[in-house]
Amino acid sequence: MTKMKSIVMAVAAVMVTSTSLGALAQATPPAEPRLLSDSVGAKYKRFDNMHQVRYIELILAGREARSGNVVAAVYNTMLTDKGIPASRDSAPQALVEKLDLAQVKQEHSLLGANLNGPKLWQPDWLEVDQGAERSFAGMPMAWVAQLNVPAKGGIGMDQPYKPMTIARKSGVGWNKGTTVMLLDDAEGNTWVMKGFQVGIKPTYTYEEFKAAGQSRFKQLPPGWKFRVKTLDKDLIEIPEGGVATIMPDEFFNVYDKTGPGMTNYKP
Repeated sequence: MTKMKSIVMAVAAVMVTSTSLGALAQATPPAEPRLLSDSVGAKYKRFDNMHQVRYIELILAGREARSGNVVAAVYNTMLTDKGIPASRDSAPQALVEKLDLAQVKQEHSLLGANLNGPKLWQPDWLEVDQGAERSFAGMPMAWVAQLNVPAKGGIGMDQPYKPMTIARKSGVGWNKGTTVMLLDDAEGNTWVMKGFQVGIKPTYTYEEFKAAGQSRFKQLPPGWKFRVKTLDKDLIEIPEGGVATIMPDEFFNVYDKTGPGMTNYKP
């Protein structure tokens, strides 16, 4: 199987049917993967001018030695010491196609390796703990968060409209005048899109998705609504206790919860 075919299969399957915890238990590596320590010495940094930057994330899972829990280290191509490239593309297509997730998993003694993206970043700025940098398929990527893997389910965001938590000391901001895409759930919560899924083989553009509105959605739970809004004031997200609540939709776009404990207001 070619690497390109492997990547396409990963995008089609990893985020939909990620490795279950039952399978993970049978494949437990002999020791905690070294990259689970990449948060050590992390420094809090700010990144600006980020709206619509193309990026990918790798979600790399292993079992903690001290707790026995399965966690996933998250690495991002935008948040390295190189900063935002002039091209605004931190994950060039040619390099993304060289990614071999099976090889990454084997080399680092992992339980799973998932690809998130390629995506377009939606906020205007980000303050985040930046840990160790590693290179994957020639792309420098920095550790930025640790994902808490659900007790039941996979290591990827494989369940549309199902929230999960992520330990992330961060500040995220959308400036006044920025257009955002929002989901309002049946409980009255509002979710703001943080990453727009481009994918390996795009079938529509960002502008086409935004223009289609709720008509593009086929799996929205009862009582949920999609809307687009131009912000009349800055939206600032600083998760209470350093734990954010995030959620994917059916297209693998990722949203962050807004409101008390998360943002300065609910848009």
